[in-house]
Formats: sequence, C-alpha cells, structure tokens
Amino acid sequence: MWQQLKEIYLYREMLRNLVGKELRARYKGSVLGFFWTFAHPLLMLIVYSVVFSFVMRVKVENYAMFLFVALLPWNYLAQSTIQSSGSFIHNAGLVKKIYFPRAVLPLSVVFANLINYCLGLCVLLPALLLFKIKLTPALLAFPVVLALQTLLVAALALLVAVATVYFRDLEHITGILMTVWFFLTPVLYPAELIPERFRPFLILNPTAPLTEAYRALFFYGRWPDWHILAQLTPALLALFIVSLAAFEHLQRAVAEEV
Repeated sequence: MWQQLKEIYLYREMLRNLVGKELRARYKGSVLGFFWTFAHPLLMLIVYSVVFSFVMRVKVENYAMFLFVALLPWNYLAQSTIQSSGSFIHNAGLVKKIYFPRAVLPLSVVFANLINYCLGLCVLLPALLLFKIKLTPALLAFPVVLALQTLLVAALALLVAVATVYFRDLEHITGILMTVWFFLTPVLYPAELIPERFRPFLILNPTAPLTEAYRALFFYGRWPDWHILAQLTPALLALFIVSLAAFEHLQRAVAEEV
C-alpha cells in the first residue's frame, strides 16, 4: 500500500493537472464558466427555501438549511462515485500510451469534486448566518469529518473505476445504486424518523453517521459524536486499504481491456 501511495505522490503534478482539466472540462463552453461552482449550490438553496417554505411545510425548523448542509456532502460522494466509473474508459488513449499510476484518474475526479464541495461552503456559511443559525467552535471538527468522508469517497471511486473496465454496465448501474443509497441515508429526513427496530442497521451505512456529523457541526452547532466517528475510522481505513489492494490487482490488465 505504501508503495502505491508513494507512487501517487511522485505523480502529484500529473494529479494536479488532471484535477484542473476535470474542473475546466466541466464548465467548458458555458457562459458563466467556473461561476457555476458557486451558482449551482446557490440555486439549489433558493429552490429548497421556496419549496419547503411555501409549498411543502415540513415539520423541521429551517428545513431548507437542514437539507442543504447534508445535501452538499452527499453530492460530493455521489458525483465522485458516478463520474469515476468512466474515468478509464473516457481516458483510454492516455491509459494505452504512457505509464503512470492508474489511481490518479479516479482520484482526480474525487479531488475535483472535493474542491467543488469546499467552494460550496462559500454559499453555505453565509446562508447559515442569513437563516440565523449560529456558527460555533464545533466547526473546527469539520476537517476530521471531511477527511473521513474523503477516505470513503476515494475507496468507492477506485473500486468503481476499475470494475467498470471489466463490467461496462456498471457505469449505468452506479447511478441507480446511488439513488437507492440516497434514500437509505438520512439526508431528506432526520435519523430519528427511522423506526427503532431498524436503527441498529444504520451503522452499516457509513454515510449515515457522516451526514449526522455534518448536521451537528453546521446546523445544530455542536460537536459530532466522537464515539461513533472513532468506530467508523478503522472501518473506513480498512475499506480504503482493501480498495487500493483490489485496484492494484485489477488495474494490471486495464490497458488491454479499455
């Protein structure tokens, strides 16, 4: 594993260039260009505020913000996973021509979406103040929660990217699976609404405690549940190590398969 990580670090300049290319390609040809990085979450917030304030009256105070603080990190995970599924297929020419650690392709997608999420905070934080939600010192725990989520996102991206080379339908199936996962995660609803008998299974969904942690930091202004995060950390580390090992084994024949 350390050898793989060292090799990725040695190719960090290539990774940086691929991230830049990913971000530029996303908004190429659009009138607003990179401004969409800020405009998209802002428009989302406006729509949610109007819909849930005047159309659907949900019994959660400041529901638009309740949803928004969970939806931004979910979009980071979902978009990274879905987009990374085609990272080898869409870069087949590059894969066949030169040698480089193949992991930089799905990881460039992850880091591009990570940057988008962090820029989305430029909309989230002022919106929280506008809705009179206090920002507290608990926000200092944000890098910890984000690092844990990035471990999960990177593990999924590596697995999906290399698996799609051998099973092309996975590129289409991934979107469906992410939709199902979305509704199994307490993004649209509080975790308290989950029936008591099903709550023990919530720990099997790693996005559930992460979503609750983001809400604790941004919406409720309190520290996350460190006990749950401490239990989640070794599980996510193990998942990342297994994903990296599986990726290393399967990527050897990628150039012949794409």
